[in-house]
Amino acid sequence: MLKRIKPLLILNTLFFITLTSNAWAKAETETTLKVSYQSFIPKNWKILEKVRGDLNQDDQADIALIIEDTNPDNFVANAGLGSDVLNVNERKLLVLFKQPSGYQLIASNHSLPTEGDAESPCLADPLGESEVLSIQKGVLKIHLHYWLSCGSLYVTNHIYAFRYQEHAFKLIGYDMNNFHRASGDITARSLNFMTDKVKTTTGENEFAESTQPVKAQWSTLKHRYALKLEQVQFNEPHEFE
Repeated sequence: MLKRIKPLLILNTLFFITLTSNAWAKAETETTLKVSYQSFIPKNWKILEKVRGDLNQDDQADIALIIEDTNPDNFVANAGLGSDVLNVNERKLLVLFKQPSGYQLIASNHSLPTEGDAESPCLADPLGESEVLSIQKGVLKIHLHYWLSCGSLYVTNHIYAFRYQEHAFKLIGYDMNNFHRASGDITARSLNFMTDKVKTTTGENEFAESTQPVKAQWSTLKHRYALKLEQVQFNEPHEFE
């Protein structure tokens, strides 16, 4: 009799676990579905950037948002070089898919650089340039601009490209270029994570009076990268090799 009860007990337990898991997964999905995109913005947070475009090939206008906390405690005094007050409030990137009944949160990232940086007070807001977010042909791009008023003559741009595939936003491309404000020299790297190819460009000069020969060199990444949007540390640019 006990031998018959044990299999039944195991089956009932497995059924209960499966049913509970499915219910939890459904509830989790439902909690991320809201009527308006504004509903995803926490209290006392504000929108910094917003862009619309189709990200999952369903002809719907999805939304990518950058939001920022407005906590006054995170405005800190700076006695050194740079701004007198540094805003170190947290920023978040949210990606929402348009659904028939509203919007669904699909991906988020909490590592965006803050407006001010206590360790580098001369750094301008990396999100201060225009078109921080863009959506083109289903690809979401994030553009970060690094410029310091003291301590460095380099201006650096980082552009990350993500595409929604296999139920996640995958990093498919990364572009970085350096401009030296004194010499005018420009160097650039363009990485394609779909092919693992790297294009490095040198020889361009912003101040040259005539066209300069530009040298392009191709190489292959030493490592394979399969990063999702949630895994990218935007506030610490990765040294892809």
